[in-house]
Amino acid sequence: MAESWATLGVDLHLEPAGPGVRRGLTDALREAVRTGRLAPGTRLPSSRSLAVDLGVARNTVADAYADLVAEGWLTARQGSGTRVAAGAPTAPYPRAGRTAVAPGSSSRPRRAEPRPRHDLRTGVPDLSSFPRAEWLRAARRALTAAPHHALGYGDPRGRPELRAALAGYLARARGVRTDPDHVLVCSGFAHGLRILAEVLRRRGATTVAVESYGLDVHWDLLARAGLRTRPLPFDERGTVTGGVEDVGAVLLTPSHQFPIGVPLRPDRRAAVADWARRTGGLILEDDYDGEFRYDRQPIGALQGLEPDHVVYLGTASKSLAPGLRLAWMALPPSLAREAAEAKGATETCGVLDQLTLAEFITSGAYDRHVRSARLRYRRRRDALVEALATRAPDVRATGIAAGLHAVLRLPPGAEPTVVQAAAWQGLALYGLARFRHRQATATAVDALVVGYGTPADHAWPGALDALCRVLP
Repeated sequence: MAESWATLGVDLHLEPAGPGVRRGLTDALREAVRTGRLAPGTRLPSSRSLAVDLGVARNTVADAYADLVAEGWLTARQGSGTRVAAGAPTAPYPRAGRTAVAPGSSSRPRRAEPRPRHDLRTGVPDLSSFPRAEWLRAARRALTAAPHHALGYGDPRGRPELRAALAGYLARARGVRTDPDHVLVCSGFAHGLRILAEVLRRRGATTVAVESYGLDVHWDLLARAGLRTRPLPFDERGTVTGGVEDVGAVLLTPSHQFPIGVPLRPDRRAAVADWARRTGGLILEDDYDGEFRYDRQPIGALQGLEPDHVVYLGTASKSLAPGLRLAWMALPPSLAREAAEAKGATETCGVLDQLTLAEFITSGAYDRHVRSARLRYRRRRDALVEALATRAPDVRATGIAAGLHAVLRLPPGAEPTVVQAAAWQGLALYGLARFRHRQATATAVDALVVGYGTPADHAWPGALDALCRVLP
């Protein structure tokens, strides 16, 4: 005999009549599965039995069951009845709030949230590809060669071995013009930005111009330091760098704007560099994924145009792993002492990791790892573009010449619906609205920001398939 709904002990709180009964039943069943009130494998009453219990038409129940089977919440087999699917998510990743991972840092603590089935959020590379064996060999060599005094408190700017290695690497790989005395090692991008905010405040700055799309963790950090943020205009060609005469600094991602993905145009680079020369203002250059460019030669750092007025900020969070908590700044000579003082003698980074990274770079292991990662991520990018062309031809991918994410343009008004559908399928990703500055005036665009670098190699095909299923 079919199990009655009363025996299951689940109150669905349904209205008894009206055109919304089917939708209400579908939502109630979905919520019961999501919250765990209906466990995977639970057999549901027959459509006839549940219709009698609820006082609704049998077709209403049958249609609701069919909807949930199509969505993957339920399974229906001849002779076995309708059951809660074994792989049904019990608490989908919620829509992105204001806690996204920063492109150069993930220092803000995350809320405790269930792990999604598929993770296409931006901010984290493929952690399964971290070069453990090479890193361990570099650590052994570095620790063996390190003098005893290297394990003391040391220079707050960072170990000289790492600052020298970074100065050489940045010069040849990113066109940065600096020397070891002007490099400062910090614990992630957010740490570096806090140091710079303190320097700006001491210099009397009150406002920092930022991009219309970016990360609220950075804007909030500046606000906590007593600095206002003013979003720059944004058009189809990217960030507009004019109209910054009365600000103390400009925070930019010029090589690969986050998250839109376009590089800063040469004329706009020149304009902001000219502003810095004329006014003495500072350009804070966030080069969060400069190593990963696929279709042409890498775009050199903006710092190379105006090293006396640009602070270059880089990080190991994308190229290696954010858990290392290693980032660096190449500072204008006039700013190096102030920044070191603002950092403070007690805020040093882990010496062993600094020595290991220095050895990792000078031995050539870092270059080898970046080349391997670049090939892996390019293949994923190509697979994403191919899948869209086949399964979602109306969705256009942009910002894909570089980096670890793509922006998928959607029809107007479609973004909230697609993000919600992804959450119900256990697919974690962000909508573009998540990254829009609250005071931005440019017309909003509906899009998804898809981090194709995040999944492990074995998980990428499943994540790509799940993505295509929720696209319009």
